[in-house]
Amino acid sequence: MFGGLKGRSKEFFELFNAHAEQAVLAARELAALMSSGDDLERRVFEIESIEKRADEIAHTAIDLLHRSFITPLDRIDIHRLVSRLDDIVDLIEDTSQSILVYHVTAITPECRRLCEICVACAEKVRSAVSMLSDMSNAQAIFIVCQDIDRLESEADHVMRAAMAALFRNETDGKRVLAMRSIYEELETVTDRCEDVANIVQGIVIKNS
Repeated sequence: MFGGLKGRSKEFFELFNAHAEQAVLAARELAALMSSGDDLERRVFEIESIEKRADEIAHTAIDLLHRSFITPLDRIDIHRLVSRLDDIVDLIEDTSQSILVYHVTAITPECRRLCEICVACAEKVRSAVSMLSDMSNAQAIFIVCQDIDRLESEADHVMRAAMAALFRNETDGKRVLAMRSIYEELETVTDRCEDVANIVQGIVIKNS
């Protein structure tokens, strides 16, 4: 009996790790799209594929949650963690679609910087989530979560500067609309990463 419970606990953490990995893959693919600006449709398709894998992982985790009488973490925390991890990948996919729909061909330096911050945030999220199975990692987890908070604050500053430059210098109304949407989506990716960090910190406080 206890062996089965231990195995099921391990399965939850494996799903969290797999979900966080998809966030990293999606962020890196978006960064490659922003960096090169070529092969747009293929890269958008790849991000869609990653988003579908993330959805499958999320559904598996929620199904496991519903089937489990005993869980390694608070049930609400598990649900919130899975939902917010999924939000990260969904928003990255939304951003790639915006670039495609708005036919954005000239990527601004601010856009690239925001995307770099998204990659860094996703990698930090993966690191924090990977340590959740062992509460002796509490201090290391808190440090990583502080890094995510710092990165999210940087993204706020970059977005505000980008918006100011956009409205000051851009005369094409359609491009203003497109870039504003993309800037906001990228910054929101970092918000969702911060949400994950907050959930992770709450889990650690409850369980350590």
